[in-house]
Amino acid sequence: MPNLDKPIIQWTLLLFLAFVWGSSFILMKKGLVSFSWGQVASLRIVISSIFLSPILFRNFKKIKRNQWLPICIAGFLGSGIPAYLFPLAQTQISSSLTGMLNSLVPLFTVVIGLLFFQLGFRWMKFAGVLLGLLGAIGLIFSSGNLSMGEGNLAYAGLVVLATIMYATNINFIKTFLSEVGAINITSFGFLFTGPLAATHLLSTDFFDILRTDELAGLNLFYIVLLAIFGTAIAVILFNMLIKKVSAVFSSSVTYIIPVFAIFWGLLDGESIEFLQFICIGVILTGIYIVNKDNQLERKELIKELNSKK
Repeated sequence: MPNLDKPIIQWTLLLFLAFVWGSSFILMKKGLVSFSWGQVASLRIVISSIFLSPILFRNFKKIKRNQWLPICIAGFLGSGIPAYLFPLAQTQISSSLTGMLNSLVPLFTVVIGLLFFQLGFRWMKFAGVLLGLLGAIGLIFSSGNLSMGEGNLAYAGLVVLATIMYATNINFIKTFLSEVGAINITSFGFLFTGPLAATHLLSTDFFDILRTDELAGLNLFYIVLLAIFGTAIAVILFNMLIKKVSAVFSSSVTYIIPVFAIFWGLLDGESIEFLQFICIGVILTGIYIVNKDNQLERKELIKELNSKK
C-alpha cells in the first residue's frame, strides 16, 4: 500500500483517480450503445463485486458487529445508488456535462460536513473550495458544455443528487468508519449492493442482447474496464485517501476530472482554448490551498495536543 503521509503521494493518487474517473463517463457512454442504463449500472456493480469477492472470504471475521450497518450505508451512498443515477442521466445529457456537474462534490462535502458532521469551518479551506469551483465552472463555459435544453434539467439533477451522495459518504466514512480498512469498506459494501444488482440484471434481456448485438461484446468490455478500474480499484484508493487526509481534499478529485475530459477530447481530435489552460491552473491552485490548509490544521492540532501534556 502507498505511504499516504507524503504530500507527493497524495497528489499522485489524486491525479490517478481523476484520470480513471475522468475516463469513466466515456466508458459509460460506450456501454449505453448496446445496453440500457440499468444494465450498465448493474453490470458495473456485479463485475466489481466478483472482482473483490476473494477479499470477503479472507477478511470476513475482521468486521465487527456494529460496523456492518455503516458499511452497508457507505456501499449504497458511495457506489450503489450513484452507479444507476449516472448512466440514467447520460441517456439525455452528454458525458462531458456529466463530468462537469460532478465537480460539485467538494462544495457539497463542505456544506454537508458543516451541517451534519461537525466539520470545523476554516476560511482558507472554504476559499480553496470556491476557487476550485470557479475554475470548474469556467472550464464548463469555455468547453461549450452547457448546451442543454430545459427538458433535460431533471436528468442533470440526477447527477447533482449523485454528487450529494458522494459528499455525504465522504464525511460518513471519515466519521464512522475510521477503524475499518479502505479495502474492507469497499469490498463489503459490494456485498450488499452486488446481489441486488445481479437480481436486476438477470430480470432484463441482457443475454439476448449479447446474442443479437454484434457490438455488445466490445461494449461489455468497456463496462468491465469501468467496473474494475473505475469502481473496484478506484473506490479502494479513494477510501484510503479519505481516511488519511481531509474529506475536502479527497473530494477535490472531482475538480480535476474535467481536466482529463478535455485531454480525452484532444486525443479525439478536439481543440483546446488558452482559457481552458487558465481554468485548469485555477482548479489546481484551489486544491493546493485546500491541501495547504489541511497541513496547517494538522500542525495546529499537534501543537494543541502538545500544549496539554
